[in-house]
Amino acid sequence: MLTGFTLHTNAQVSANQNPYKELPLGAIKPQGWLREMLIRQKDGATGNLDKLYPVVMNERNGWLGGDGDQWERGPYWIDGLLPLAYLLDDKALIAKTKPWVEWAIKSQQPDGYFGPTKDYSYERGMQRDNSKDWWPKMVMLKVLKQYYSATGDKRVITLMTNYFKYQLKELPSKPLDHWSFWARYRGGDNLQVIYWLYDITGDKYLLDLGELVHKQTFDYTNAFLNTDMLSTFGSIHCVNLAQGLKEPIIYYQQHRDNKYLEATDKGLKDIRIQNGVAHGLYGGDEDLHGNNPTQGSELCSAVEMMFSLESMLEITGKINYADHLEKIAFNALPAQVSDDFMDRQYYQQANQVMVTRHTRNFNQDHSGTDLCYGLLTGYPCCTSNMHQGWPKFAQNLWYQTADKGIAALVYSPSEVKTTVGNGVEVTFKEETNYPFEEQIKFTLSMAKKVKSASFPFHLRIPEWCKKGSVKINGQVFKEAAGNQIVKIEREWKSGDVVELELPMHVYKNSWYENSVSVERGPITYALKMNEEVTRVKNDKDPIEYGNYYDEIRSSSPWNYGLIETPDNKFDEQYKVEKTGIVSNYPWNLKNSPIAIKTKGKRIPSWQLYNEMTGPIPYSFVYGIETSLEEEITLVPYGCTSLRISQFPLVQRK
Repeated sequence: MLTGFTLHTNAQVSANQNPYKELPLGAIKPQGWLREMLIRQKDGATGNLDKLYPVVMNERNGWLGGDGDQWERGPYWIDGLLPLAYLLDDKALIAKTKPWVEWAIKSQQPDGYFGPTKDYSYERGMQRDNSKDWWPKMVMLKVLKQYYSATGDKRVITLMTNYFKYQLKELPSKPLDHWSFWARYRGGDNLQVIYWLYDITGDKYLLDLGELVHKQTFDYTNAFLNTDMLSTFGSIHCVNLAQGLKEPIIYYQQHRDNKYLEATDKGLKDIRIQNGVAHGLYGGDEDLHGNNPTQGSELCSAVEMMFSLESMLEITGKINYADHLEKIAFNALPAQVSDDFMDRQYYQQANQVMVTRHTRNFNQDHSGTDLCYGLLTGYPCCTSNMHQGWPKFAQNLWYQTADKGIAALVYSPSEVKTTVGNGVEVTFKEETNYPFEEQIKFTLSMAKKVKSASFPFHLRIPEWCKKGSVKINGQVFKEAAGNQIVKIEREWKSGDVVELELPMHVYKNSWYENSVSVERGPITYALKMNEEVTRVKNDKDPIEYGNYYDEIRSSSPWNYGLIETPDNKFDEQYKVEKTGIVSNYPWNLKNSPIAIKTKGKRIPSWQLYNEMTGPIPYSFVYGIETSLEEEITLVPYGCTSLRISQFPLVQRK
């Protein structure tokens, strides 16, 4: 069995099923703050990139038949715009995606090839060569897969069937790295769509192609299990790693060998140990660069890592993939994009106290613009690719289950409509202020003519939760420790209410130089600092980095150490304060619905260096000079632009 639940006769795959399956695009409707995120995308850069970035996204784009940019950026944009359009059921946005979809479908040649075919000479601000590279087609395949999910347009199946036959014929002589090395590292995206199509058509040649694509893709399984790649600076590009992480598990669907699961889990563990930072990602600016909290993390890594975790969750049902997905979505992603979704950082720092145009210790620097918020600062791949983060997160809140039920595995306000059991249509409304609050309420409705229906309802209890509680119609159904799926199997009636409570406690994690982060539920908390924004007109290099960018400075002190506190005394040292209001847009300092008050001591020797925090003091430096204790406020990481999220520890006396 591959990505869905339809069993085909091939013995290699027919004995297994994935536990979960993605719902059709449009079945899930985000509500509350999550819908507001999507509306801001619509009104911001996602809905208007053709106007904001016309040099690449206008009619000259090669994916519209023009002589302009031929490579990844156009498909990247539509890979986020299309799911956004259908999630919002927005006719204007859907219309904006149509020329790209139609051109891609109609571009198919008699031999099965599709996409741009002609290279052009260099023109500033564009990528006009490598038109036949396998890599951009992988992004457009993702677009077309989503388009089919929303519309059922059978032309997609025809195009993919013919294109994959073309790949099977051409890859032996023109392998994935024939035009550029990117496709070799990102072949998992190609493989995922091959298996998706096999689930629909059952065409056996697709399994042969799957073997070929896997063989030509960088061997992540071996790299994670048997090499020192993840402990070696510069060994792999940060976005290749985020995308490649899922490849062993994608391939596992065809070969159910546990080594593919073990490889990915070991890879995640080693990334955390060697390169991990408190917002859920890793030092990669652009190549892998360790776990110092001043190393950068690229925005493309955030959205691609989220997509990988979503893909891995569907195939395995593993709790920690959902936990990790929420960690990135509720911390790294909102912090790296402006409130109006018009500007973004190329890199973010876990400890970030100045956002200025300045050359720092990054592996790749782009004239010092990498931390500045702007449309084109750093490098424009993220301008094009950032749009998939929230729409695909919303698309993966709910799943069909292999036992003909429904699963809520990732939590945010939403409504879902699907069929369960023997084709009974149901709607669940999910009401919650998660991740800031602990309660999640699910209300079931069915058609009036349906008196009752039997089906299972799966709920995730995150690993960080010591004991979750599930109530049905006000009565306790089960209390369950963290890191498990609770399955409710019963006869359901319209109006039934399931209440999930996930008590959140304050805890710490340890990082680089024994620094600590303060966490509660899926959220990392960071030092609250004043943020003074200056918009800078860019007269120096506007074509490369945009007409403007924002710098952010602060008059607040930042060089605090947290006082060493035993785990059993955390409640005394860290006091949670709630405003009682979760606004439609909670991701900034003004609207933050929650804060943690604690005590810290300033460390005079910990000073600015190169417009960032100097080397973080080791926890502990015996005899280090500190100031007197003072109260400090921690707020959700995703609400900050300036912050300390990894603190040195100091002793109380």
